Amino acid sequence: MAAPNKGRRSPAAQSRPGRALVLILVVIAALVGGMFYSGTMTPRLGIDLAGGTSFTLAAQNQPGKPNAINETNMKTAAGIIERRVNGLGVSEAEVQTQGTNHIIVNIPKGTDAKQARQQVGTTAQLGFRTVLTAAAGAKTPTPGASKSPKAGSGEKEKQGGASASATPSGSPSPQGRAVSDALKKDDAPSPSGKPTGSPSAPPVQQPPAGADIPAALQKKLAALDCSTKESRSAAAERAARAKPSDSIVACEDDGKTKYVLGPVKVEGTDVDDAKASFDQQGGQGWLVQMNFTSAGGKKFADVTGDIATKTPPQNQFAITLDGEVVSAPQVSSAIAGGNAQITGGFTQQSAEDLANMLSYGALPLSFKIADETTVTAALGGEQLNAGLIAGAIGLFLVVIYLVAYYRGLSLVALASLVVSAVLTYTIMTLLGPAIGFALNLPAVCGAIVAIGITADSFIVYFERIRDEIREGRTLRPSVERAWPRARRTILVSDFVSFLAAAVLFIVTVGKVQGFAFTLGLTTLLDVVVVFFFTKPLMTLLAKRKFFHSGHPWSGLDPTRLGAKPPLRRGRRTSAPIETKEA
Repeated sequence: MAAPNKGRRSPAAQSRPGRALVLILVVIAALVGGMFYSGTMTPRLGIDLAGGTSFTLAAQNQPGKPNAINETNMKTAAGIIERRVNGLGVSEAEVQTQGTNHIIVNIPKGTDAKQARQQVGTTAQLGFRTVLTAAAGAKTPTPGASKSPKAGSGEKEKQGGASASATPSGSPSPQGRAVSDALKKDDAPSPSGKPTGSPSAPPVQQPPAGADIPAALQKKLAALDCSTKESRSAAAERAARAKPSDSIVACEDDGKTKYVLGPVKVEGTDVDDAKASFDQQGGQGWLVQMNFTSAGGKKFADVTGDIATKTPPQNQFAITLDGEVVSAPQVSSAIAGGNAQITGGFTQQSAEDLANMLSYGALPLSFKIADETTVTAALGGEQLNAGLIAGAIGLFLVVIYLVAYYRGLSLVALASLVVSAVLTYTIMTLLGPAIGFALNLPAVCGAIVAIGITADSFIVYFERIRDEIREGRTLRPSVERAWPRARRTILVSDFVSFLAAAVLFIVTVGKVQGFAFTLGLTTLLDVVVVFFFTKPLMTLLAKRKFFHSGHPWSGLDPTRLGAKPPLRRGRRTSAPIETKEA
């Protein structure tokens, strides 16, 4: 039987290593080009590195719902708050539950902290209430005096007023819409969408004839002061504690107008969606479009049909959130069809803010901000520098070990580490604008740990090659014979690391997920680098005399490795036959 051909090359050896090297270099060039094309040259940093604001929200039971704080409602609330914060364009914000009744919201630097606080803090039930009467926001000296409200204000731009409409965006019709008294001919909005005319407040008027407003409510309205932030906050807390069936007094969010409001006619849960859009055809500027559920659309049609026949300010409905009026548009006829528009004097920002509140304002719980912490960029920079120093020290120690122990082979390992680092950096940078990935301190730790994992793969392969040389084989067959066994070990080791990272990512929240994500990403890249760079490069270097001849500084010197005599393939010589003398 013929002896097996020990010199037969494996399938890996028969491939062309140059192609694999070209492929990975093309991928690197594409990723780097993508960075330049996107204009993003550095990874996005999380709150602990870039600075930002952290809010702790404490859940509170609503009146009549003593058991509202539960796991389901807390998760629902966290999801809605996350969407509301992301509505500000903060895709890397962190929103997570903590314990049984707290939600942590981390918003990185670069976001308007005041605006974010308002979006995070205003988390009570959204409601549509009828307007009974209104007055100037300051404390009224004599009861009964009221003023015509400045209706339908946007989130920040209040002077233009608003109107409600059932027509689709860009196709306004005279039916189903009304113009608020703040948008009369003298105060019509300019083409830019901002109001023109006199910015002075409307004249004070008595409540409409026939208005059935209890004396207690009129007294509360006269005593209500909306001129300061503190007084508006106190009024909002009182209004938020009221039942939906109660009439309340409330402040407009800019403090210029205060209202007596009837019971909630349409709840926030009846709003299916809301978005801001720009009306180019109708010339109304920025507006807010609302879509209701089927039940909500019927309720909205009933309430708008009822108030449309009344005189100002009772032909308005107030949109309240957390006990504060965020908009109060007028209506001239019933709005059916399950959709409506709010128009009048909005800027892009005010329209988006109102749409965001309408979309995500309905929460099963009410919240208050229990703690607010600001992380400065200086502190984040110190933490980032500490992480980079730790990574540099770890990399330096790995390099010293590789050079001292593997000598020439250390060049292969260092080149592979550089390739792995470039791939990791470019992918993290591109994932920022793509999926909102933010590099935090635990993620930096994961990248540092990955240095050891990557170096371990090279060591496994190098030791397999050296084992083959110790058996008396030359370098080129040793490189190919060592690869199948090293490959199996590397795959098993990386699979275990990736599995641990995946489980950690699934079962944890917040910053720990950054560590798990980075660990999993670098583990996958380790496999890519070893298969498409380290192995092909080692195949090419095996043909070089410096390595092939076993130079003392190559790290593959047979004498230093204690190699056996070389295995020679040749004709076997027969042993001499001894003859026994007679």
